[in-house]
Amino acid sequence: MVGYQFMGKAHSHAYRDLPFYFDVSTTPVLKAICGRKEESVKEAAEKMGWESYETDWRKLIAREDIDVIDIVTPNHTHAEIAIAAAKAGKHIITEKPLALTLEEAKEMYSAVKEHNVGHLICHNYRYAPAVQYAKKLIEEGLLGRIYHFRARYLQDFIMSPDFPLIWRLKKEVAGSGALGDIGAHSIDLGRFLAGEIQSLVGTKETFIKERPIGEMSGGLSASSDFSSVGEVTVDDACAFLCRFENGALGTFEATRFAGGNRNKNEFEINGENGSLRWNMEDMNKLDVYLAKDEEGLQGFRTINCTEEIHPYAGAYWPAGHIIGYEHTFINLFHSFLEGLYQDKKDYPDFEDGVKNQAVLAAVEESDETGGWVNVPS
Repeated sequence: MVGYQFMGKAHSHAYRDLPFYFDVSTTPVLKAICGRKEESVKEAAEKMGWESYETDWRKLIAREDIDVIDIVTPNHTHAEIAIAAAKAGKHIITEKPLALTLEEAKEMYSAVKEHNVGHLICHNYRYAPAVQYAKKLIEEGLLGRIYHFRARYLQDFIMSPDFPLIWRLKKEVAGSGALGDIGAHSIDLGRFLAGEIQSLVGTKETFIKERPIGEMSGGLSASSDFSSVGEVTVDDACAFLCRFENGALGTFEATRFAGGNRNKNEFEINGENGSLRWNMEDMNKLDVYLAKDEEGLQGFRTINCTEEIHPYAGAYWPAGHIIGYEHTFINLFHSFLEGLYQDKKDYPDFEDGVKNQAVLAAVEESDETGGWVNVPS
């Protein structure tokens, strides 16, 4: 694994717990973790259960005892590391968004196809059992024709003007702000549940233009000495209206300035026969409305998706014993590693990453031009 902070912790935990919950065809072995600061990466290796560490990702990729490279570094490094890993014949896992730009994302996808290696992009929210169950109900035709998909991803962790200028707020490192950081998750859920996005019109805004220089200090926390300030070069919030290829309308909002919302990743889907809605902050529950219910009993019912019949839920605890954020990664990596072993693909890969990046690029183009933009196929 290249990187070891917030996502490194989530990924490491998932690898370690995967064979505890699932009967697996292949068990992940945590061979080596990589980071630039030797003291910090050594400590991370010991704490998170890695056998060894490196301070140069090129050495990591060159090692013959490693089959999979997991990239959890800032966005501007994804392409170089992934393309080098593909050329070395390594399977690749990377955090989202796939790259800084659509062109970089295409290059990464071309590399994994050319060298015939497995590839995964970490859209873990697909793997909440409630979201998987929503997908199942849609595929079974419960909603019928889909009319609307609306998504909101609301956070508030950078609202204070004193929050420092971390890498997530620099375009040359992150690519975009709320759009790519959290909006990418909503876009993936839209594509997963409602289909491909055909065209859109969008806008974005940066509310605080300058911040004190600082750096991440774990999770979504950061530190600063307030000795100097720098320019914020990404969006704080964005929104777009879209048309799906199947004729449905979509609305998307992503912001890191929604006070009181720590991680409200939610969607609602309306179809001719009913509706579904889900919120990550209550991730085990799926709200279902069916138009065929008799008058007087119509309304949303809440399904606690912890029964054995619900996708992935049977691997954990008895019904009603809820699971959490970390289990979405366990489910995701189970799907990927079993897919590699059994040569079948039912997980989000670099093709999904490219299609997601195409939507991100279209939102930015629409913000610049002020009009509707077709999403490139």
